[in-house]
Amino acid sequence: MGFGAHPASSSAGRGGLSRSRPPLRASPPSSAQAARPGHGPDGRGDKVAARARDTPSLRRRASRERAAAMLRVLVVGAGLTGSLCAALLRKAIAGPLYLALWDRAGDAGGRMITAKSPHDPRCTADLGAQYITRTPHYAKKHQEFYEELLAHGILEPLTSPIEGMKVQEGDSNFVAPQGISSIVKHYLKKSGAEIFFKQCVTQINLRNNKWEVSKETGSPEQFDLVVLTMPAPQILELQGDIVNFISEFQRQQLASVSYSSRYALGLFYEAGMKIDVPWAGQYISSNPCIRFISIDNKKRNIESSEFGPSLVIHTTVPFGVTHLERSEEDVQELISQQLEAILPGLPQPVATKCQKWRYSQVTNSAANCPGQMTLHLHPSLVCGGDGFTHSNFDGCIASALSVMEALKNHI
Repeated sequence: MGFGAHPASSSAGRGGLSRSRPPLRASPPSSAQAARPGHGPDGRGDKVAARARDTPSLRRRASRERAAAMLRVLVVGAGLTGSLCAALLRKAIAGPLYLALWDRAGDAGGRMITAKSPHDPRCTADLGAQYITRTPHYAKKHQEFYEELLAHGILEPLTSPIEGMKVQEGDSNFVAPQGISSIVKHYLKKSGAEIFFKQCVTQINLRNNKWEVSKETGSPEQFDLVVLTMPAPQILELQGDIVNFISEFQRQQLASVSYSSRYALGLFYEAGMKIDVPWAGQYISSNPCIRFISIDNKKRNIESSEFGPSLVIHTTVPFGVTHLERSEEDVQELISQQLEAILPGLPQPVATKCQKWRYSQVTNSAANCPGQMTLHLHPSLVCGGDGFTHSNFDGCIASALSVMEALKNHI
């Protein structure tokens, strides 16, 4: 299941002391200066003249000119690919930039989401990706990304036992101590983007050489560049001029992207509660419903007497597909019944969270796509995400880098 500025300093503030200087004596104005309007010994005329020039209408015009010169960029999707694209765009664009990120969900992370107990925010559970597996190939190719996350303590080596995990020679596994969504939030912070949740994009139209993006609520907004990182089926659902910019071949490529479906169930417990098993995670091969169980805080080495443990259950793909359209309450009941058979006598949780993953992992990616799909160049409209690579951490990095490669001559 591995998703496998400097503060300004003043001289007066240094050491709490300021050095006094002799007062400066103003030179009297020359006869030519005195003869000009707005000049005099006290300089007040200069201020009056400046105020006369700085009218509200001029200020508004200057503000409009600055806004017109600012590049407006929208990234749709606050998962790993979207957040990394936003961070890389911020780094690559030297001029004035307004960077927005919209996501239809209520929090950042996408399929790398970390849920919190409503009773104690310190009790968390990774409902999507569980850990990150680094292969020797990507250890070299994406070295800078791993080193940065490790240096910031966002990733740490996985040291807790995961029963049934397949380990290939040279692979390294990592967990995120503060939850898997902390990786996404790290890149969002680096991007400096203005983030809007519960924003579902419905239409994209071309207006005066800009992309006018409509959403379910609120007015449409215009952007110079748009990056879409949502699942491929959601791209195909978009209306407006974008329909005409997707070629028939691209449409076939997008339609060929397929995903597995599954459910995840998070159980949150009271402080002091113990789940007495010798492992932090376990793959189940003999149950039609449950594929993976994690004592999530134990997996991340954050066990504490101050807050309770959390448990995560991931279902099998066949179970997810079969029950995809059932209510979450019904699905949770079915999962709980199977869990009782595997771990009998579990205490009652104080809170639960059932997560449906309609688009869990890519089973078939878009063919002949170099990690992205360019729908339009001037202005730029580009798609990215694991649907164009593969469903893991390195697949998302590869896609974000491909998006930047496609945009490098247009930003």
